[in-house]
Amino acid sequence: MTILAAIARYTSGFGHVLAFIIAGVALAGAAWIVSIATEQVGQRFGPSATGLLQATLGNLPEFFVVIFALNAGQLVVAQTAILGSILVNALLVLGLVLVAGAWRAPDHVMRFAPRLPNDTATLLMITSFIVLLVGLADSAHDSASHHIKTISIVSAVTILVVYCFWVRQFLKSGRARGEGGGVARMPLAVALTLLVVAGVASAFVSDWFVHSLEPSIHTLGISQAFAGLVIVATAGNAVEHAVGVVLAARGQAELAISVVKNSIGQVAAFLLPVLVLTSLLTATTLTFAFAPVYVGALLGTAIIVWQITGDGEATPFEGSALIAAFVILATVAWFE
Repeated sequence: MTILAAIARYTSGFGHVLAFIIAGVALAGAAWIVSIATEQVGQRFGPSATGLLQATLGNLPEFFVVIFALNAGQLVVAQTAILGSILVNALLVLGLVLVAGAWRAPDHVMRFAPRLPNDTATLLMITSFIVLLVGLADSAHDSASHHIKTISIVSAVTILVVYCFWVRQFLKSGRARGEGGGVARMPLAVALTLLVVAGVASAFVSDWFVHSLEPSIHTLGISQAFAGLVIVATAGNAVEHAVGVVLAARGQAELAISVVKNSIGQVAAFLLPVLVLTSLLTATTLTFAFAPVYVGALLGTAIIVWQITGDGEATPFEGSALIAAFVILATVAWFE
């Protein structure tokens, strides 16, 4: 599919929309290969390390998509893509996981250890706190609003320090459950080769994806916000979405929650700050200043996720509430 995406990018035989769709499928395919290779590498290091490794390397497609969008001057797409990665996982995917897991349980109550959900909610709330402060300063046009870039740099470094403390605690406690911990099915050299190849492929495909994004937006008549928040975020996280729901449907509640929650925490407290710092080298700088509607969405999501998963139990009703919240958010993004 990557080869087909390359042909669609560099020849005139494909329309922009078709090239966009092919690139999106190829991006999901690259993410799938990264996921498989990461799992095999992680099998040798235990479940805790595997969960973190999967979440970190699984975010490669999103990282490249945002970087190329910033280089292309598409700030709205970049902002909504990174926020969408958080919101899609925290609302839509987590909601589907809770519904599937709860229906699978004999009493229709999905149960899991509350430690990881609470830690994830804390990381998400810290990021939301900074985004809220920057958003308020920017909207009020006060003295701090003239130093958003500096504030964003300091905030990014601070969040990364907090994240490192959490990673150390997470690995030391041994409470994290990734997909690893079993017997590797392929040699380490093969897994590492696949990981490198898929990582490089995701970089190229991300460039082609972003290149076809702008004309496709105009052709399809959709907003940049909807494209980033829903389409780009869904394509970049397709594998994690499928894995989490399938695991929940099979009754592996802890594993399903771990896959989704690790992804949410990683994007909010690691990927976003890293992108803010990396964007200093791109044509367009990414800061923590987002449109007020997305500031509210992020903060509201952090509170809802903590309230629903903080007790270690969930019902189909709670899962459906998360899905409903995402549908409402996507509707707002459509008209942005």
